[in-house]
Amino acid sequence: FSLMASVLTTYAGAEISAYPWWLLVRFSSGVASAFCLVLITTQLIYVLAAAGTERLGNVHFAGVGVGIILCMGLLYLPGEVSDHWRRLGACTAVLMLLAWQLLGRGPWSDVQPAVAVDAPGGAGAGGLWRIVCGYGLFGYGYVVAATFVVAMAEQLPSGGFDAKSVWLIVGVTLVPSVYLWQWWANRYGLFAALRAAYLVECVGLLLAAVSQGYLLLSLACALLGGTFAAITALGISAARFAAPERIAHAVGAMTSAFALGQLLGPAVSGRLADYFGNFFWASFSAALVLVLAALLLPRQPA
Repeated sequence: FSLMASVLTTYAGAEISAYPWWLLVRFSSGVASAFCLVLITTQLIYVLAAAGTERLGNVHFAGVGVGIILCMGLLYLPGEVSDHWRRLGACTAVLMLLAWQLLGRGPWSDVQPAVAVDAPGGAGAGGLWRIVCGYGLFGYGYVVAATFVVAMAEQLPSGGFDAKSVWLIVGVTLVPSVYLWQWWANRYGLFAALRAAYLVECVGLLLAAVSQGYLLLSLACALLGGTFAAITALGISAARFAAPERIAHAVGAMTSAFALGQLLGPAVSGRLADYFGNFFWASFSAALVLVLAALLLPRQPA
């Protein structure tokens, strides 16, 4: 049902023009995608733990980058906005059928693993809520660039550069980032990798704040794409580490905090941009929020 709702709310973009209905459709789309994320990620943790292949748990987040690249390819095709939404709806329908076939074959698990992988001792309830709050701040910080990066590009002299191509850079750099940050986590520790990813994304936001040309903004987009899916993956792993006996609860809390940050980020930053006439203070304040997210992370137990 979540997959079907995601398809229908995507296609609805082609048919709905009234603003109140548009808000309802986007809200429903957010609920559907949140259900997909929580249900599939939690189930994946259970299945991989039972199979002893837990290190594959973050690989599926690379699909976000593949999805961005695919959607950007569709947006380069000619047509009106409604035509783009129809293509995107058709694309999600095809992907839903593929996912349905793969999920229908299993394997499935109804039993939570007794302990978290690579977790000799959890970070405790206090540690979990520090992780959750930091993840909510990340939702605020990352979504400022994710929401306004194309608008930032449109404010620059074009020089023959298509403004929406900056979002393609995000997708291209996202795909390998999940693997690279997982390698870092395996080598230097999960919490150290997550803290470093927060700070790297902070640098990307600062670059976006001061960029006066496409080169610097493209680098900012590369840092955004190179961190945000990896932070999602590492953040959920950190929550699983902190609450090995309540994995579904932890993933749900992380997703809710992230959604709240995504809600507040554009609302606050859009008003800052309107007031100052540019995105400098919106990006700078989002960078400070990411620093706070990094500081909130607890130390990983030995």
